[in-house]
Amino acid sequence: MPPTLASLVHHSALRLTVRAGGDRLDVPVRWAHASELADPVPYMEGGELLLITALKLDAEDPEAMRRYVKRLAGAGVVGLGFAVGVHYEEIPEALVDAARQEGLPLLEVPRRTPFLAISKAVSAAIAADQYRAVTAGFAAQRELTRQALTDGPQGLLAALAAQVDGWAALYDASGAVVAAAPEWAGRRAARLTAEVERLRDRPAPASSVVGGPETEDRVELHSIGTARRPRAALAVGTAAAPGTAERYAVHSAVALLTLTTERSRSLHAAEQRLGAAVLRMLLAGEPDHARAVAGDLYGGLLDAPVRMIVAESGTHGRGAPSARTAADRHSDPLAALAEAMESAAARAGEAVLLVPEGERLVGLATDGGAAVAACDRYASALEAARTATGREQGAGEDDELVVGVSAPAGPITAAAAYRQAEQALSVARRRGRVCVEHEQLAAGSVLPLLADDAVRAFADGLLRALREHDARGRGDLVASLRAWLSRHGQWDAAAADLGVHRHTLRYRMRRVEEILGRSLDDPDVRMELWLALKATSAE
Repeated sequence: MPPTLASLVHHSALRLTVRAGGDRLDVPVRWAHASELADPVPYMEGGELLLITALKLDAEDPEAMRRYVKRLAGAGVVGLGFAVGVHYEEIPEALVDAARQEGLPLLEVPRRTPFLAISKAVSAAIAADQYRAVTAGFAAQRELTRQALTDGPQGLLAALAAQVDGWAALYDASGAVVAAAPEWAGRRAARLTAEVERLRDRPAPASSVVGGPETEDRVELHSIGTARRPRAALAVGTAAAPGTAERYAVHSAVALLTLTTERSRSLHAAEQRLGAAVLRMLLAGEPDHARAVAGDLYGGLLDAPVRMIVAESGTHGRGAPSARTAADRHSDPLAALAEAMESAAARAGEAVLLVPEGERLVGLATDGGAAVAACDRYASALEAARTATGREQGAGEDDELVVGVSAPAGPITAAAAYRQAEQALSVARRRGRVCVEHEQLAAGSVLPLLADDAVRAFADGLLRALREHDARGRGDLVASLRAWLSRHGQWDAAAADLGVHRHTLRYRMRRVEEILGRSLDDPDVRMELWLALKATSAE
């Protein structure tokens, strides 16, 4: 610990005597400074032991001494050393009384003790304290390294919490707590998710300090990783600001976790290459080969029903990823989706296979698992944000993320699941939705799919001759065709709907066949005409 007035008083070589403020000797001394100025306050920083001989002071004037001592105390001076036998044989009572009234420690310095000796003693004590702090910091670094190598991040956090006499927690890229020490710290760390998310939005390296009733202590947050977007964050909670040794420990923990993160990033890239190979084999109809390559890393995915997920960002087709700016990558929705799914899978202890393909992300996740649920949450949050801002993504817009999810499938049907996911993706893009599951297509209606310019153009072309016939006042063929098709070709029911005789309706249907040059007995013709009528019904 740094030197205090008490340690200087107990220093046998200095022979200092306490004349006032004996109950305040435990304060740290930042430096010992000699000054004979009548007002040295402008040159003080606080924490000093001021040494004087009263060369320019009227030390016997009570009012002058009260003003002098009061200014020293207000400036943060922790003590006053008065050399006797120089200008005064003993400390004047006016100064002693003023020091007692202000509560400022007053030390009598004998003639045989030069001020330089006191300054050297303070300097030596400060240097010794710094040396102890550095030594303790190196010892803490060795212990943190040992724990990181033997027990991973959890062991490192436990050692760090012990070093700072507080708690420590590690967050993943999504802001979720993945490890904490002691065990009770996990609940406290979870309250800081919003602060971690704000830190994540700042370029690394970044740090912040939070405190208040909601944290119960002082908490430092540090981003982990060297990339622009931090991959993790460290929280360190202490009762007060860390000292030098504790600061060494925190910085060592940040460095070790950064090394672990960067190593994990390299491993993650290798896993992605392996995952891409597994995915190619599955889509090529080679599940046995895919299982052999997957091994323990992705093998669990091939033993249970999975969902194929295809996500596409708004910049799809605009150029290669290398052409995008760092800011674009920082806000990449595909990267954010991948982080959310991978973090959820890691917390649940399940495997997830995610393969970036340019501006696409193809994934394989356990049906009903944490990764699929994270995908759904992410899409729902994006949908809610879009709704809140009154925005809808039309078929011509591509500034948002869209996701297609297949029905549950197995390794043998992976290719079919991929087609399902792409179909759902196409529908999501067409409908202005963030995410569509393939089951929703079967449970819904095909009619919304007709809201396409190409479909409308086909419908207009198919029905144009009939509408031109009606426009010339020669009958109501379009309405008659719609009534007849809606009644499945039942003449009496359709004629009743139109309010005409069935023979009139039969005549109109023969005219439809003549004009179109197609037979209404052909079910394909009936289907095309019905869809054309539905596609243009809103016009």
